Amino acid sequence: MADIRNNFVGIKSPNPFWLASAPPTDKAYNVVRAFKAGWGGVVWKTLGEEGPPVVNVNGPRYGAIWGADRRLLGLNNIELITDRDLQTNLREIKQTKMEWPDRAIVVSLMVPCVEEAWKAILPVVEETGADGIELNFGCPHGMSERGMGAAVGQVPEYIEMVVRWCKANTRMPVITKLTPNITDVRKPARAALAGGTDAVSLINTINSITGVDLDNFAPMPTIDGKGSHGGYCGPAVKPIAMNMVAEIARDPETAGLPISGIGGITTWRDAAEFMALGAGNVQVCTAAMTYGFKIVQEMIAGLENWMDEKGHKSLDDIVGRATPNVTDWQYLNLNYVAKAHIDQDACIKCGRCHIACEDTSHQAITSMLDGARHFEVIEEECVGCNLCVNVCPVDGCITMEPLAVGAMDKRTGKPVSPHYANWTTHPNNPMAKVAAE
Repeated sequence: MADIRNNFVGIKSPNPFWLASAPPTDKAYNVVRAFKAGWGGVVWKTLGEEGPPVVNVNGPRYGAIWGADRRLLGLNNIELITDRDLQTNLREIKQTKMEWPDRAIVVSLMVPCVEEAWKAILPVVEETGADGIELNFGCPHGMSERGMGAAVGQVPEYIEMVVRWCKANTRMPVITKLTPNITDVRKPARAALAGGTDAVSLINTINSITGVDLDNFAPMPTIDGKGSHGGYCGPAVKPIAMNMVAEIARDPETAGLPISGIGGITTWRDAAEFMALGAGNVQVCTAAMTYGFKIVQEMIAGLENWMDEKGHKSLDDIVGRATPNVTDWQYLNLNYVAKAHIDQDACIKCGRCHIACEDTSHQAITSMLDGARHFEVIEEECVGCNLCVNVCPVDGCITMEPLAVGAMDKRTGKPVSPHYANWTTHPNNPMAKVAAE
């Protein structure tokens, strides 16, 4: 059987599935239940400095986006960091680590952006026996207005500075959690690396408003007639998160920097995709909040079964395997040609492919043949966009079939070239001539 034991910057866990810093990791009770269910590790909900705890709202804390079947696609969260006393959290972290020595416990931290505040909290966290710390530079609401969270994560110079403080004052591995609320995620990742971080984790939540109550005209969730922006998470953010993970993994300046992947991970396949793009492990929140802690058992079994089926012996066999295949648009092969093909036996004649193509694409699918409903690709018009594949309700009914080298592309009237060609050398590219000269 595949070995899914994980060693992330020296932090060992029986599997790569950790719970992210969030309500599910706010106290020992939850964390112990998670470990009993099979989670490999947790990132304890963000601790603040000694003193009066942070105050959270007492009303609704979540907004939601659902699919047509009421399946939860995304959560908007306006909750802040832990509102439990620091010493209570520290005692529970220490006790839980003693009772579960084989599980990873990383502590998320957020204190004011001054060196003394970090120097004060690091030794008391280290004394708990925690395996590492995660610097919360991502929270987009509440704490950012106080000069913490995303307010730090959006300024690479601040990131580098705080990471340096932490590396100079603790033996624990430092994981820097990055905000997605930034133009280019590579810049904060580079700054964290320059500061000496052991790893980065991403993404934190995306700034959002998920809905408006059209009776009261207030954003949701609504607190006494008012609403606020919050952090968006869940399956809907997965594509954004994977792109950012890949950007860091393939950036020459940060290549090799360990990454803990976060963002919409719900199944073993999601986790495998993140790891293939360069993540050394994954963190999960919304899926656990939606389906409960035992969902990890499906993740573990699914990952092991897939790895066995494909002959992957350990996580090292899959981590980063897809990274070299992520490229910029300008390097895509313009001589690759594919056409849509409709399996007539599988077709239910709903017509969605036709109407999508007819109204919004390239008029490349018939609707009638000899007076009867019949949907077939018109190769002379098909550009291979695969819109029809994505709107078809029958899995596998429409597929994209590449044309063989030398085959005639009926749309262009030219044979498929055996040579690789991209936009950088295309005659229509005004920069191609400049580059050649």
